[in-house]
Amino acid sequence: METDLEKHHLDLLDKYGLLDHQSVCTVRKFSSGETIFAQGVEYKYIMIVVSGKAKVCTSAPSGKDLVLAYYLSSGLIGDVELMSDTTYATASVITLSAFECIIVPFQDNQDSMFQNLTFMTTLAKGLSENLISSSYNYTSNALYSGEQRLCTYILQGAYKNYFFDNLTDVAATIGISYRHLLRLLNKLCDDAILKREKRRFQILDKEQLVKRSSEAEYFTKNH
Repeated sequence: METDLEKHHLDLLDKYGLLDHQSVCTVRKFSSGETIFAQGVEYKYIMIVVSGKAKVCTSAPSGKDLVLAYYLSSGLIGDVELMSDTTYATASVITLSAFECIIVPFQDNQDSMFQNLTFMTTLAKGLSENLISSSYNYTSNALYSGEQRLCTYILQGAYKNYFFDNLTDVAATIGISYRHLLRLLNKLCDDAILKREKRRFQILDKEQLVKRSSEAEYFTKNH
């Protein structure tokens, strides 16, 4: 669903130095579980996240989704493609909650946004933060137990103290079997750290979840 820009949207555009693009921008809202755009689809815009959470994932030949990174209620989607001059999406973006973003079309690499120091500086900072996050995820998968990896994944993917995702994809992403994933989730529920509510999990004890994660120190400093 598309809506018009409001004041808080204009404030976000100003933060990124893109007020000069407001006449071509629209606001788009998605429900939880929707695909914002799919890997391989041609794209001609970037997105500024207003609220909600989405996962960025790449599809394996088997059809399973492997999560690359998470976006909270801030940041850009499409920044990697923009800076690599790629006209097709390198990954899929799927919402994990109600999600709202500003669509910012651009013409080509001669667009004024590429000469905008505010925009380019903010974009570079976001790419650096995503690189750091990816390095933590790689280290986690290589060195830590299944429970530690799962707790880290839940902390990254949670939104407003709830975790909702495709469990088959979760198992594939953290490198454990689906059956083992269910055992670990049941254990976290038995220990009153999570509470199962139909297709989602409520986080009851975030402190314990952090302690059981593979990056306890990182989450303590950054969340």
